Amino acid sequence: MTRSISGAAKRSLKTEWIIGSVSAVIAMTALGLGRAFGKIEHSSLHQKLYGWAAALVLVIAGGYAIVHLSRALGRFVSRQSSAGAGGTIRLVTYGLGYIILIIALLAVLGVSLDHLLIGAGIAGIILGVAAQQSLGNVFAAVVMLFARPFVVGDTIRIRSGVTGVLDVKVLGTGLTYVTVMSDDGILRVPNSIMLAAGIGQLRPGATPIPSPPPWEPPPPASTAAPTATTPTPGTTPSGSPNAQGGGSSDLGLPPDTPSL
Repeated sequence: MTRSISGAAKRSLKTEWIIGSVSAVIAMTALGLGRAFGKIEHSSLHQKLYGWAAALVLVIAGGYAIVHLSRALGRFVSRQSSAGAGGTIRLVTYGLGYIILIIALLAVLGVSLDHLLIGAGIAGIILGVAAQQSLGNVFAAVVMLFARPFVVGDTIRIRSGVTGVLDVKVLGTGLTYVTVMSDDGILRVPNSIMLAAGIGQLRPGATPIPSPPPWEPPPPASTAAPTATTPTPGTTPSGSPNAQGGGSSDLGLPPDTPSL
């Protein structure tokens, strides 16, 4: 029974890849034919029919390609990493696929893409600068997905300038964080930190390094009130001898200088 279920799942995943790939090829063919022979504005009836037919085929085939390829890619990532990462990859692929489909449809319909591409480029730069940290975590997740320095369930040692040395057990991975279990609780480490850290598998029987104690602020310094000093006879309040006591005067004159 288990073998039949796994075989059906494999056949289903293979079918998703086949349907998505064939649909993508049909959509690209419709895009090329529509750009070559179709024209919507200021054209003959045949060119308009070619253009609208190519646009219709592009929308249908492109939609099928986006749905099936996104589903297949999400299932593949779920097998390699986790269900959460697979679902996120599927949503991201949906969004990117429909953006590409809209641009291709506008190209077939003869709509000028110059201003649209310029605006999209400026918006992309602004979003990239604003979401630099988040995008860095996403790209780090993609790199670790293919490099696979660890998998869920591994006990690993992390050496990083941010976290120090930690011995943890991997509980889950996602597009932004890696969830680990340390000796003092669950931690969610950003993927960019995990990618930049040194990671190694702990051998069986090795004693994990305990987590460093939490940082505590130093105690406040004691502020003692200054004690008042009583001036001695013959000295000024600042402690220097006065002119009558034979010492140097406050004016910087030598001793025993007659005053005016």
